[in-house]
Amino acid sequence: MNVQVTRAYNFNAGPSALPLEVLEKAQQEFLDFRGTGMSVMELSHRSKEYEEVHNQAKASLKELLSIPDHYQILFLQGGASLQFSMIPMNFLKPEQKAGYVLTGSWSEKAFKEAEVFGNPYEAASTKDDHYRRIPLQNELQYNADDAYLHLTSNNTIYGTEWKDFPAVDVPLIGDMSSDILSRPIDISKFALIYAGAQKNLGPSGVTVVIIRDDLIEKANKDIPTMLKYSTHAKNNSLYNTPPTFGIYMLGEVLNWVKSIGGITEIARRNEEKAKLLYDAIDESNGFYIGHAEKDSRSLMNVTFRVKDEVLEKKFLAEAKQAGFVGVNGHRSVGGCRASIYNAVPYEACRAFRDFMKQFQQVNG
Repeated sequence: MNVQVTRAYNFNAGPSALPLEVLEKAQQEFLDFRGTGMSVMELSHRSKEYEEVHNQAKASLKELLSIPDHYQILFLQGGASLQFSMIPMNFLKPEQKAGYVLTGSWSEKAFKEAEVFGNPYEAASTKDDHYRRIPLQNELQYNADDAYLHLTSNNTIYGTEWKDFPAVDVPLIGDMSSDILSRPIDISKFALIYAGAQKNLGPSGVTVVIIRDDLIEKANKDIPTMLKYSTHAKNNSLYNTPPTFGIYMLGEVLNWVKSIGGITEIARRNEEKAKLLYDAIDESNGFYIGHAEKDSRSLMNVTFRVKDEVLEKKFLAEAKQAGFVGVNGHRSVGGCRASIYNAVPYEACRAFRDFMKQFQQVNG
């Protein structure tokens, strides 16, 4: 029996939208994966069928992001939040310091975890500006002998994003959980990149780490086996049972990106989607008020307020009634937020833009 499914306008900040084509393929293969008579969730992670899935996902990521050969791609668990601890545990030695660029809540959390293991400090911060912008390179203050410099490339709560990454002479580490694969980036600027999958790469449960070989070699040795990057690099991320279904889904999302033209096309689409919503804000004559400064605006998370609190509550209530999911701002800051990750279609953004304009006409 064919059942017509109505898809929501999904603007959730994460877990977020997945490509419909990927969901449909997973549905088709769910009970019998490539003639095995088993779901991919039932396959042994030591089987040749799963090993092919695993290695193909790595190869696709390497291809799409142009990852150099002297980097390892790891599939880990624990989300980006576990990386907040693993990074200083592995790389912050007692006699060293590490710089953290504070641009929002997640960089604050990373900084706080680093304090457990060593001596992090604020290399720059835009907190006094209510995290409306990304620091300029000349605002960065760091030491040449630092263990590393850490930044968060996109800030989901405040809607800001680094447009250009700083050139620094210490290992640069980036939390790219919410904008990885959204645009081309120069991987060689970074010693380590990490990203929870649940925004642009796939479902929740997988964390991608891209790490330079020399950084692995320099890591502290006296830490638990499962928390060493070297453990996972030496074992092709198969030291223990990985999140196999999540990695399968990640691989299919990467195949989808390749099928539509790769990361260049994804970037074009993201620019186009974001322009729809930012134009609606900028052309509203103050009815909608964007949070981020224009040169720091995120292509992934469009954050804004309605001109007064009463209207804002009405806006959010009517948006929900109209089928727009997840447009409330983060509970810590309020307001409105549309998360328009890779898999959110242009049509959904256009529909939300039209809703914004109509709401202004009626209530302006």
